[in-house]
Amino acid sequence: MRNGSRGKTVISDAAGEVRIDVPRDREGTFEPQIVKKRQRRLTEVDKVVLSLYAKGMTTGEISAHFAEIYGASVSKETISRITDKVVAEMTEWSTRPLDSVYVAVFIDAIVVKVREGQVANRPVYAVIGVTVDGHKDVLGLWSGSGGEGAKFWMGVLIDLKNRGVRDVFFVVCDGLKGLPDTVEAVWPEAIVQTCIIHLIRNTFRLTSRTDADAIKRDLWRNAWDEFIPFLDYDVEIRRVICSTNAIEPLNTRYRRAVRARGHFPGEQAALKCLYLVTRSLDPTGAGRARWTIRWKPVLNAFAITFGDRWPAAETY
Repeated sequence: MRNGSRGKTVISDAAGEVRIDVPRDREGTFEPQIVKKRQRRLTEVDKVVLSLYAKGMTTGEISAHFAEIYGASVSKETISRITDKVVAEMTEWSTRPLDSVYVAVFIDAIVVKVREGQVANRPVYAVIGVTVDGHKDVLGLWSGSGGEGAKFWMGVLIDLKNRGVRDVFFVVCDGLKGLPDTVEAVWPEAIVQTCIIHLIRNTFRLTSRTDADAIKRDLWRNAWDEFIPFLDYDVEIRRVICSTNAIEPLNTRYRRAVRARGHFPGEQAALKCLYLVTRSLDPTGAGRARWTIRWKPVLNAFAITFGDRWPAAETY
């Protein structure tokens, strides 16, 4: 039978001293599971909080989760301090040095709802790069307003260049306004490929069947230059650069967290959640291993096609 609770102060790596309420019973048989008896330092709580936040739970929901499942009262303010600790880590991650050459860079947006006065849709752009060794990495996250143009993309690409990216073979995107000209200015030899799946899907999404043939003719006439770059290359290269499919598994994880959350109180909260999702990707390394094996024949084709730009072993 429960007999109230008692206060206890413990030390968290992320939040410092934390005051929690631990339930007690008259017979003294209650055994706390997360913060055990006589434990003064939190070891797993920070990890649990960050994991739940990455899955889209709010600070209030995480607090309720601890109370319901573990019988420990952890305030929303404490949980917020734990998640805020990640901001410095996120800043360091977003400014880290990058590889000098990427065979492909994929850019796509995930839409999040942010409350700034009123709830509005805001795009967050994720950029994935594939190195000459076949490693896939999230290079960064950039928040936009929905009306991005050349100025915005110049800032993104210059940021990548300042972090060490001197050459990119292909930039694959979904028809982002102002991006192709900016790519040419930053990486003159890079080839911009529009995702053909998005191009076709967006064209026929609101089209009746009776108008499909006429629209097909107009599509190829008006978007031919955006469609054709991948056709100049071997089939191994075509398969991987004709669409942004390489970024879709990441977007699926992002969308799952965003849907669970509903909306965010601000831009930083949205970026923090997406960063925590990024940080938790492929904890065992099995996905990275499968990706590298799958890309081996593609990298051989890249090495032959772009041999004059391929980094020498002694300098890479």
